[in-house]
Parts: sequence; C-alpha cells; structure tokens
Amino acid sequence: MSGLDWLILGGTLLFIVGYGTWRTRRAGDTLDGYLLGGRQASWWGIGLSIMATQASAITFLSTPGQAYDDGMRFIQFYFGLPIAMVLIAVFAVPIYHRLRVFTAYEYLEGRFDRRTRTFAALLFLVQRGLSNGLSLYAPALVLSAILGWNIHLTVWLLGGVMIAYTVSGGTRAVMVTQQGQVLVIFVGLLVAGYLLVHYLPAGVGFTDALRLAGHQGKLNLVDFHFDPKDRYNFWSGMTGGLFLALSYFGTDQSQVQRYLTGRDITESRLGLLMNGLLKIPMQFGILLLGVLLFVFYQFNLAPLTFNRPVYIQVAHSEQYGPALRELEREHATVFEARRHATGQLVAALQTNDVETAAAAQTHVQATQAATQGLRQQAQKLLKQAVPATEAKDTDYVFLTFVLNYLPQGLVGLLIAVVLSAALGSAAAGLNALASTTVVDLYRPGQPSYPETHYVKASRVAAVAWGVLGIGFATFAARLENLIQAVNILGSLFYGTILGIFMVAFFLKKVGASAVFWSAVVAQAIVLMLFFATDIGYLWYNILGCGVVVAGSLLLQGRKPATAA
Repeated sequence: MSGLDWLILGGTLLFIVGYGTWRTRRAGDTLDGYLLGGRQASWWGIGLSIMATQASAITFLSTPGQAYDDGMRFIQFYFGLPIAMVLIAVFAVPIYHRLRVFTAYEYLEGRFDRRTRTFAALLFLVQRGLSNGLSLYAPALVLSAILGWNIHLTVWLLGGVMIAYTVSGGTRAVMVTQQGQVLVIFVGLLVAGYLLVHYLPAGVGFTDALRLAGHQGKLNLVDFHFDPKDRYNFWSGMTGGLFLALSYFGTDQSQVQRYLTGRDITESRLGLLMNGLLKIPMQFGILLLGVLLFVFYQFNLAPLTFNRPVYIQVAHSEQYGPALRELEREHATVFEARRHATGQLVAALQTNDVETAAAAQTHVQATQAATQGLRQQAQKLLKQAVPATEAKDTDYVFLTFVLNYLPQGLVGLLIAVVLSAALGSAAAGLNALASTTVVDLYRPGQPSYPETHYVKASRVAAVAWGVLGIGFATFAARLENLIQAVNILGSLFYGTILGIFMVAFFLKKVGASAVFWSAVVAQAIVLMLFFATDIGYLWYNILGCGVVVAGSLLLQGRKPATAA
C-alpha cells in the first residue's frame, strides 16, 4: 500500500475508535450504564448497531468469494429474516423490556430455574466465543497479506485494539463506534461496485455483466428445488433461515443487547424492523460484488490461486516451484482463449444472435472447466508443499482485487471497511460474552457485592474472552469458507436455545425439568447428526427447536409446572 493508503486507513480507524472511546469515556459504575448504555439508545442507533454486529469482516471478505464461486444463491439464507424481525418485535421485545433484564437468559430463571438459565447461557458462550475468534481471524488475513506479517501477530494486534475500547467504554463505546463503522462500510461498498463496472472492457456495461453472469449460472437467486442436503434453497431459507434468525436476534445476547439499550419498546422494535428492511438488500449488494468480480476476471487474468502468501512460498520452493510455474503458463494460455470466447459471447448477447451465443457459451464453458482443472491441480500442489493450507482461496478473492487494482487512497478506504466491520462485530460479541458471564454465571452465585464490583468483573471477563477469541482465531485457517463456518457454528446451538425460549414464551404449563432435559437431548442429537450425516446445516435450527418443544410437551405430560 502507498503512504496515502496508510494515511486514510490509519486516520479512519483512529477517528472511529478514538471518537467512540472519547464519547463514552464516562461509561458509569453501574451495570445498567456499562452493559446497556443507560437504556437511552434511539431506533436508528439500535438498527445501525444490529447491522454492524452482523457485518463482520467475514461478510466483506468471504461473502464476495462465496458468490464468485457459487453465485447468488446464498441470498436465500436471509429470506426468513424479515419475518423473524416482526415476530421478535411482537413477542420478545415487550417481555425483555417489561422485566428490564440485562441478558436474554436472565428471563429463563424466572420462567424456569437457574439450571435452565445456566445451560442456555453456556450454549451461547461456547458458540459466540468461537464465532468471535472467526470474526477476528478474517481481518487478520488482511493485515497479514498487506504487511507480510505472521498471521498470529496480526491476530493479537487487532484483538488488542478490540479489547481496549470494549473494556474502556462498554456497550455505549461499541454502539457509538459502530455508527461510524457502518458509514464507512456503505461508502466502501458503493466505491468497490462502481470500480468493478468501470474496469470492465470498453463496450461492456453493467447490464452486459449481469447477462454474462446469468449465462454462467451466477444469478441463481432463488431455487425452489427441495433437497435436505442442499444448504441454500428457498425452503431452507424460509424455514431453517427463519429459525436461525429467530434464535440469533431473539436469544443471542450479542443481538439482544443491542435492542435492550432502547429507551422504550417502540425504539427497540423500530431498530429491529430497520434491520429487517435493509439486511437483504445489503447482502444482495455484497453478493453482487462477488458476481461482478467473477465477470471482471473473465476479462482479466485471475491468479491461479488467490492465496498469495502460500503461492509465493511454494513458488520459491526448489521442489514444487517448477511445477507451479508450469501450471501458471498453462493457466495464462487457457485464459486468453476464455477471454476471447467471453468477448464473442458478450457481442452475441448484445445483438441477440442466439446461434453465435450458443457456440460462444460452449467455448466459454470448456475453457472454464480447463481453468478449474488447473486450479485444482494447483491447490493439490500447494497442499503437498504446505500441509497446513486448508482454507478455500475464495476468502482472498475480494482482497486480491482491492490490493491489485484499486488506485491509491481507495485501497486504504476498502481495507478500512474490512477492519471497521471486524472491530464492530467482534467488539459487540465480546461485550455480550462479558455480560452473560457476569450476569448469568457469576452474579447469581455472588449476589451481595456492590454494582461497581460487577462492572469491574465485566471488564475482566471481556479481557478473558478476548484472549480466548484470539487463541481460537489462530486455528481458524483450518476451516472452510469463513462465512459458512460462522453460520454452521451458530446452527449447531441456535436451534436448542430457540426451543428453550419458544417453550418459555408460549407453553406456560411446561416446567423447568421437562425443558431442561429436552434441551440436553436436542443438543446431543444435533451434534450427533452434524458429525454423522450430510444434512444441510440450516435444518439443524428447525430440528433442535422441534426436539426441545416436542420433548418438553412429552416429558411434562400432565404434571404440574415446576416453575412459574
């Protein structure tokens, strides 16, 4: 990066983090002030905070790569989200506000017992603690690629910044900082989209890019074919995606804490509905960036692998370097043939020449298959040379474009987008982990201390979870595509947690023992199926919830409820 890029990147991050920390330097010595910002947030602040909490660096690094590789069908994952926002606004928000709870799980003790509250809190802590590590790993990839530093060093550097301002200012620092982060994110997305179209060859516009992407199967927005092993189709999105969103926004403390800060029920509801209206368009735009990247690389030579650090290491190897360079030469030759065929296809589509378009499409598909074969050979070679290489290189697609093609200044802006998203999402998760640890696990056993003690304990818990997240981030390179890994991890736990809350909200005659043991069984079944079957992960959300609800009704039978 140039000096201008470093200036823009450093200035953007310093201003956002510094302003948020300064604005909230007096977070207060009460739990209400530190964990919930005094419950004074407006609806638009809540909405922006909810969106920023979701929009981690994984969103901007991995999602475009997902679309580059698999098209737009990932958008179906979010189809159930608007419905979930309405249901949570109607049923959950009034209960949380009326009871003035600090965490979602605090409600469960009054409804059931401490055992059920603790079990749900532990499931959240495991899931969110690991997810925060993934959220931290993604931006570390960026700094590692830019600076050439060891990935562990960049993980600790970013983790330290995140811990510092989360611990100092609490929830208000996170929310104020997120507002600036969201602004940077949207500006960066618009700039990247414009440049991708601008860099296409003369005579190839945005409409041509979409038509070309459609012919290559990348505009696969909706698939009504039902297949339980297919991760992304209309049915999995409207059912499994709905249940995942219900659990994530209705029971995950990292999200619940965002709207618990609202000054009243109306503000919290409007913040949720704002997210429901904007989330799908935002994800559509991010996925569209990936599709435009695919079109861009039909006319520009893509790397044989986007994992540049590993490629450089292997290319200089005496044992594997010659074979890799030979694959590069073949790759360049095939690309020239594909670029020529792609140009013919675009021209035929512009003139509606069906026959020529069909012939060009056949040629494009043949060269695409040849390119894919060479990429697979390269991945195999890289794996032999560096056995620890596990992550798909599609996580590097957007980053490669930013570093190689953007003009000076804009590189710094786009990197600031990724890092801003990372810090905002991970800080919110860290804040929620600290809240749940102190409010649901520590304070019930030590109820006699003054509030200042619990505020200090929350800061200690934030540091501890931050360090654990940093530790897990160092192992994240062994996982598959990061955006999928995060959602898979959530789906393993969200169904069970949602089932507990569904029983709590709607089955008033079910008592503590029935729901607790049903939840234990449901979690065991979900984990067993994950390791033993190929079921699409979104279905685990329905399965876990269903087992808890059905099991609770079965175990309760005609017995009186054990807790009110």
